[in-house]
Amino acid sequence: MHGTTILTVRHKGAVAMGGDGQVTVANSIIKGDAVKIRRLLDDRVLAGFAGATADAFALLERFEAKLKDHRSNIVRAAIELAKEWRTDRVLRRLEAMLAVADAKYTLLVTGNGDVVQPTDGVLGLGSGGNYAVAAARALLAHSNLGAAQIVRQALEIAAGIDVYTNNNIVVEEIPCEN
Repeated sequence: MHGTTILTVRHKGAVAMGGDGQVTVANSIIKGDAVKIRRLLDDRVLAGFAGATADAFALLERFEAKLKDHRSNIVRAAIELAKEWRTDRVLRRLEAMLAVADAKYTLLVTGNGDVVQPTDGVLGLGSGGNYAVAAARALLAHSNLGAAQIVRQALEIAAGIDVYTNNNIVVEEIPCEN
């Protein structure tokens, strides 16, 4: 799966995560309404994925298991997943990235062992991720929109630029500590 665009924004007491619905293989659109955002742990954690579909789902399942193992501590769960992902022979071949967020943290988790928290609470993944991040930062600076509205608007802007991002957008939001 290519063409995924995921965006996470923390703003005004909420964290919102959204994703487009496009799934492409090579240069063909296979599906236009995929849902790439999941609510985990009784709706207290948001997770979004970019990359190969089966790989992303495998990582999402492992992350959810790590969350349960580490008493809902997403930082610890992300670190443990990243360590396992980097050292396990099978997992090392997975081609995907995860964005995870709860009331306190927004994290990028990669197969290189990275667990990164963005300084400004804005995180983008996938082919249109950088476009969405730029749009979200502009909207944060120059509008009064809430987190979910910023995510939706920024993803719509990215969809107008990136051919691998469509405007079939799903946004989820949970309360957060700013």
